[in-house]
Amino acid sequence: MRGTLFIVAAPSGAGKSSIVNAVLARDPNIALSISFTSRAPRPGERHAEHYHFVSADEFQAMVANGDFFEHALVHGDWKGTARQSVEPQLASGRDVLLEIDWQGARQVRAKVPDAISVFILPPSRPALLERMRKRGQDSEDVMRQRLDAARDEMSHYGEFDFLIVNEDFDTAVAEMCAIFTASRLRRDRQVARHSRLITALLTDGE
Repeated sequence: MRGTLFIVAAPSGAGKSSIVNAVLARDPNIALSISFTSRAPRPGERHAEHYHFVSADEFQAMVANGDFFEHALVHGDWKGTARQSVEPQLASGRDVLLEIDWQGARQVRAKVPDAISVFILPPSRPALLERMRKRGQDSEDVMRQRLDAARDEMSHYGEFDFLIVNEDFDTAVAEMCAIFTASRLRRDRQVARHSRLITALLTDGE
């Protein structure tokens, strides 16, 4: 049975990566696709763990080769998901999670209409700015630019299947886990998974 593709998007500073990492620690059945980016690593980020860091020229060469499942220009830098990180794992029955922006999510949904998409919102704009400051990764000017950009990003929440407000971290993680569990219990998934059982239950005899 083919795996399920999960999409998680959020504005910068909403806590997306922290929630995703906590969920992955609880759910070993989901593989995280590591995105490619043309931006330089931030303090504490490691190649092939947080992103595959490549130059802008290398990124564009991959685009020209058709290597990307999705890609978009985000805050002035290119980000994308390699086909090799997604398609073989789905075909093998493994669930895959994409931690991407709304532009990439739109591309993915066009290719995989049955993908499950989740958007994470912060509890307020002041809280979003405070979380950006706590990360300590950007200057004040850059954070203000990201806060302005976040308004446009958040306006696309209606394109997603599920919406989580990250006010309490543990609650947000539990809600994300619930979404993943519920998606696996959909009728079509359960029929494919338990076809023999269903046939036996509906057949005459003991």
